[in-house]
Amino acid sequence: MIDPITLQTAVRKNVTDALAEDIGTGDLSASLIPASEKTQANVITRDNGVFCGQLWVAETMDQIDNTVVIHWKVQDADPVKAGDLLFTLSGASARLLTAERTMLNFAQFLSGVATKTAQYSALIKDTKTVLLDTRKTLPGLRIAQKYAVACGGGQNHRLGLFDAYLLKENHICAAGSIALAVSAARRNHPDRAVEVETENLDELQQAIEAGADIAMIDNFSLTDTAKAVELAKERIKLEASGGINTTTIREIAAYGVDYISVGEITKNVDPLDLSMRFVT
Repeated sequence: MIDPITLQTAVRKNVTDALAEDIGTGDLSASLIPASEKTQANVITRDNGVFCGQLWVAETMDQIDNTVVIHWKVQDADPVKAGDLLFTLSGASARLLTAERTMLNFAQFLSGVATKTAQYSALIKDTKTVLLDTRKTLPGLRIAQKYAVACGGGQNHRLGLFDAYLLKENHICAAGSIALAVSAARRNHPDRAVEVETENLDELQQAIEAGADIAMIDNFSLTDTAKAVELAKERIKLEASGGINTTTIREIAAYGVDYISVGEITKNVDPLDLSMRFVT
């Protein structure tokens, strides 16, 4: 779970950077419109999906013009259908136009992440398996994408390199062995969870004997996944990972793994098609 301060700090920085990139020295097109002209604008979706992005929309308008009034018709994590009115904006026409692209870029992209996550979540909703995200996110948008995953019904893995151990092949190689890597991790930060990436059943056994909290079973066959679940029972948590998609996730979950991590929900995303139109 992302704490509120971390989330709000990320939202503010995301929007500040995006507006600086877009506006630069000034919005030439919007400067043609008298500052006194006011209007109402409707934002709709042309796609079905799950909405996400309220915080980024609100922050964009706050940084552009905090007198603009937003009336929300949906909330983050709400399902939406093509044609639905998402929110309305009332305020200075020029300022709405300046904010439009940045605001919609965030909302449509994060809605795409939430929608993709919801599609995966639905496939395993009646199993014990929890859907996790990964660190395969766009640079600078880690917190935003992980927030969107939560809106879509998934859970967050670690936020970064700082909040949990994930000892992968190269860490293990550098440390000398799985046992040595886990032992060093326990000494350095005994309060942090230790996860070990394993590529076969022998490495899984080593992770169990080393006392790791979680074993990632990476690209295991279905046969070996079933064996891994039996081997790990009440000894270590299992996270299945590697090449998992909508056609394979349910079968893997049916074996009883604790977690499945899917990079696709943050790195292979189709944004929802959102549109803003002035009311005439």
